[in-house]
Amino acid sequence: MQEYERYVLEQYDIDVNSTHKIRGAVLCETDRGPFLLRETTTAPARLQALCGLYEDLRRQGYLNVDAVVPNKAGEYVTVLEDGGRYLLKRWFQGRECDLRRPAEILSASGNLAKLHLLLRSGEREGLTAAESLEEEYRRHDRELKKVRKFVREMSPKGEFEAAFLKCFDQMYRWAQVAEELLKQSSYKAFYQESIQNYHVVHGEYNYHNILMIRDGYGRQEIATVNFEQYKSNVQVEDLYYFLRKVMEKQGWKERLGDGILNAYSAISPLGEREMEYLKIRLAYPEKFWKTANAYYRSNKAWISAKSIEKLTTAIAQTREKERFLNQIFSFHL
Repeated sequence: MQEYERYVLEQYDIDVNSTHKIRGAVLCETDRGPFLLRETTTAPARLQALCGLYEDLRRQGYLNVDAVVPNKAGEYVTVLEDGGRYLLKRWFQGRECDLRRPAEILSASGNLAKLHLLLRSGEREGLTAAESLEEEYRRHDRELKKVRKFVREMSPKGEFEAAFLKCFDQMYRWAQVAEELLKQSSYKAFYQESIQNYHVVHGEYNYHNILMIRDGYGRQEIATVNFEQYKSNVQVEDLYYFLRKVMEKQGWKERLGDGILNAYSAISPLGEREMEYLKIRLAYPEKFWKTANAYYRSNKAWISAKSIEKLTTAIAQTREKERFLNQIFSFHL
């Protein structure tokens, strides 16, 4: 255990038996069960509101969520002399959702639908509205054009830059089509209604934040963790994000994607507006934009093989995605 970990954990009323590193955090085995220690940049008011969200879910019967634990001074954040800010969360014995197991993916989709129904419980403190899709797509377009201008003027060009310019027009066409679909859709009213009714999204519903655990009888359950990115938005934004992440890993398999939508809809029905929204979101070349944006913000003197791999994957999967959209949403580019 490192010195800073020891100092932070001493501020809590627990006896730590062992610790080990996991993704971006430290998992602690204690006399009171598992806890997770991690650094945080979340503002105190936002953290207080997050605790209220957790309490609201538990009050409605959804018990399998993490919880921020106050230290001995009653504060949610422990601050080190160097300014580092740490929080401790009550955690679970379990593992992340396995995207190689379709049954777990479908269970996670149903779990999301249950969460969404509970996250419509009315006005809550500290709730901020998500950026609208019109604003997001305009911003992404500006960023893509900025990267293209930068790459065009670069000399000499490397493997990443050559591949980016070669596919730019094709990928940007997807962005233009998505924006045209957005203009013709009922999105604006859908978004405003979601904000006015305080509908909440998790904000980062992916396999890292979906834990497969066991109840007291050994039956498998799901715990949902890390709600720090929660906000008010159209709730199927979470479903879009989860679906896209799974499909990118699974090669855009129509049967699996259809199963994800059915598992969600069996609990929280997907109407025309929801399906229209999913089509608009999936049509936008999100992975291409993310890769280009990450490149622009990186050290251009050395482009990792991983960045090149991500770009080529985004391009290669476009045909698979088009087939998926055609089969599930009757969409043609």
